Amino acid sequence: MRFLVRAQISTEAGNKMVKNPKFLQDLENYIKKVNAEAAYFFEAGGDRTFAFIVNLESADMIPDTAEPLFQDLGAKVEFHPVMLFEDLRKAV
Repeated sequence: MRFLVRAQISTEAGNKMVKNPKFLQDLENYIKKVNAEAAYFFEAGGDRTFAFIVNLESADMIPDTAEPLFQDLGAKVEFHPVMLFEDLRKAV
């Protein structure tokens, strides 16, 4: 099932994060690890926010997807099931 994974990082944690010289490489490694179809970076509510589109075959993949965001970035993490237009067409 396809999910939008949204990670929100506080300003304080985000400031430390971007000063880490390995930050971009670590982020790229995460994107590859979860096999993200897309990755977006933006501000939401005054915080740095990342959104990844990932396909999770089963619920037991959720911790492996979320824990690096919790532990390495100190992020608040949300999972939202999403559909493509073709999925919506089938549903209605």
